[in-house]
Amino acid sequence: MSKKTDAATQAELKALGCTNLKLRQLMRRVATYYDLEMAKAGLKTTQYSLLSHVVKLGPLRPGELAQSMKVSASTLTRNLKPLIDAGWIELAAGTDARSRSVAITPAGRAKREEARHRWKVAQEGLNQLLGAERVLALHGLINESLELLSPIETGSGADDE
Repeated sequence: MSKKTDAATQAELKALGCTNLKLRQLMRRVATYYDLEMAKAGLKTTQYSLLSHVVKLGPLRPGELAQSMKVSASTLTRNLKPLIDAGWIELAAGTDARSRSVAITPAGRAKREEARHRWKVAQEGLNQLLGAERVLALHGLINESLELLSPIETGSGADDE
């Protein structure tokens, strides 16, 4: 790359501003789009995700669930509480006296199925709004970026969702 082109690229990058801000703005808009649809099932997107993980992984220890979802133990505990209170998730005794197990209840399975329909509506609507080619390109860029950034992950489960 010539110095002139490199300088032009650097100037363009500088003019674009903060990548973190742009990604957070996009994430908020996408999350709001999904949240509005999921609200029709009486759930937040984080709650749907949690129900889906428990359905997929079956009864498991809270630590395993937190690790699978890449969230901290405290975030998981906070997100489990309303689902337990609603009777969709149960926290029961585990395989030994010191362990606990997170499992979905029949009511939780039914709620997850109801919400799965809403999730599909949201995904198809977003695909239509953005266009299939843009969604495919976006997923490609996200996957490539995640791969490039994976060495800097801390593994701390710092997600607060």
